[in-house]
Amino acid sequence: MGSRISARIGAISESATLAVDSKAKALKAAGRPVIGFGAGEPDFPTPDYIVEAAVAAARDPKNHRYSPAGGLPELKQAIADKTKRDSGYEIEAAQVLVTNGGKHAVYNAFATLLDPGDEVLLPAPYWTTYPEAIRLAGGVSVEVLADETQNYSVTVEQLEAARTPRTKALLFCSPSNPTGAVDSPDAIAAIGRWALEHDLWVITDEIYEHLTYGDVRATSIPVAVPELADRTVVLNGVAKTYAMTGWRVGWMIGPKDVIKAATNLQSHQTSNVCNIAQRAALAAVSGDLSAVDEMKVAFDRRRRTMVRMLNEIPGVECPEPTGAFYAYPSVKGVLGKEIAGRTPASSAELADLILDEVEVAVVPGEAFGAPGYLRLSYALGDDDLTEGLTRIAKLLS
Repeated sequence: MGSRISARIGAISESATLAVDSKAKALKAAGRPVIGFGAGEPDFPTPDYIVEAAVAAARDPKNHRYSPAGGLPELKQAIADKTKRDSGYEIEAAQVLVTNGGKHAVYNAFATLLDPGDEVLLPAPYWTTYPEAIRLAGGVSVEVLADETQNYSVTVEQLEAARTPRTKALLFCSPSNPTGAVDSPDAIAAIGRWALEHDLWVITDEIYEHLTYGDVRATSIPVAVPELADRTVVLNGVAKTYAMTGWRVGWMIGPKDVIKAATNLQSHQTSNVCNIAQRAALAAVSGDLSAVDEMKVAFDRRRRTMVRMLNEIPGVECPEPTGAFYAYPSVKGVLGKEIAGRTPASSAELADLILDEVEVAVVPGEAFGAPGYLRLSYALGDDDLTEGLTRIAKLLS
């Protein structure tokens, strides 16, 4: 008798970031003073005007019924307007598919574009969901590592060295989860021209577009290379910009034929996204960016504190992230040393040791295709951030 679970689903790994967050919350619920650096979500409430839009929507009977699988027409238009406003990318509402969160957009994009055996160039460190979505679509991830010596930004030369006749697409994410790196406009344009030259698809995740610091700004690849627009799928959502991780509204933007096909897929997967959440998203993307601007003040302060404290720990090297809300320090200089009677040989073992000894939850680099690193989110309160880093420093020093 065969396995009870299909090979396709049995091969999926649990989300490492959600697993770490879940373990931290369970320990905290049991009364332990755990500090969690694992979750990738703002620690702010969703702005009041967005919540009020949802409350009003819940009372309106028209939102109690099915709506178009591809999204409310007014939300699709608002997303098109917001995309032009925020990144200078002009699209039509017919190029938008509203999805059940950003992860759903990721899955739909790969499922729509890939055939079995197609290769996707996947710059590493990468977000944990990308390789799983590629595998579920029958594709093959080809990892291209960009380490701390190049500030985690992959080069055209590295991508070209990894390209084969089976390469169909490039996954691109700037600002990056997990590293916080933001590629320069020139670097993005060069990658876009290279992808265009080789007739590749680019799937670009822009979920952190508004979370950049100082003079750094995110650049949308189809804006940098307009000729690439017909072979680009943009992934985005309200989760990070508006502190709406739990509302589950994302979207994908692409050529009309791709969006039509992905909408057909979604019509069988989920039908429409929750109408109440869509109405809340409509209020979010139609409004200004004052909410994220307020959050960025706190994130920037925490970012600088975290990088400083990490770099003060012997054996830890942390480039300064300029986007998202993560630091991604190398801990290679710590591995192999005795700590609290144990000798961690990997960043996964080090993360376990840190949780066991000082009750601080971090995500090991193994989760992101780059062993030897830790990811720490600075989307948590200042006091907890300082206390957690102080515990880690005391343990490792």
